[in-house]
Formats: sequence, C-alpha cells, structure tokens
Amino acid sequence: MERPELSITVQRAPDEVVIALAGEIDVLTVTELSTIVNELLAEPPTRIVLDMAGVTFCDSQGLGTLVVLSRKAQHAQTLLALANVGDFLMRVLDITGLRSALMISSTA
Repeated sequence: MERPELSITVQRAPDEVVIALAGEIDVLTVTELSTIVNELLAEPPTRIVLDMAGVTFCDSQGLGTLVVLSRKAQHAQTLLALANVGDFLMRVLDITGLRSALMISSTA
C-alpha cells in the first residue's frame, strides 16, 4: 500500500494566505497541514483560505484537524475559511454536523 500524498501549495497575499490542497487529508498527512497553519498563525494574516478543490479524501482525523485549526485561527483573530469544498466533503461535513463549525466560502 503506497502512502497517500497531500500536496500543499502556499500563496501569500498582503492580507490573506491561500493554501491549495490536493490529495488526501488523513491521519498520515494532517501533521504537515497543521504545521503550516500553525507557522502562519505565529504572524497571523487577516484570512487563511484552504482551497479544497483538489482534495480527494478527508477522514475523521482530517476533519478534526480542520476544526482545531479553525479554532486556533479564531484565537489568533484570523479567519480560516474553506473554499471550493466538493460535494463529497460537503456531505461529510453535513453528516458529522461540522459544517456549522467551519467557515465555508462559496468563492475562492
């Protein structure tokens, strides 16, 4: 079984940082995502956008991490938003009741 990959691309603008994610957000890849967001929160931008367009899978660990990062961002007075959330992920967020816990922006 090969290790699932998560590709993470960070684009910085003056008041926001867009993190484009592609691949699987799961127990093997969440640490890398957490590290990047935590580093950004050391000097928080106004907004951090997680562009989910390329995400093919997100397990419970991934969802939990998104909620934790969202709360950490709030504490740092930063808005963490998910953009381009696919149908499958939106369904998972609905089923788990996490949709209300996360800021989901309809446009990137």
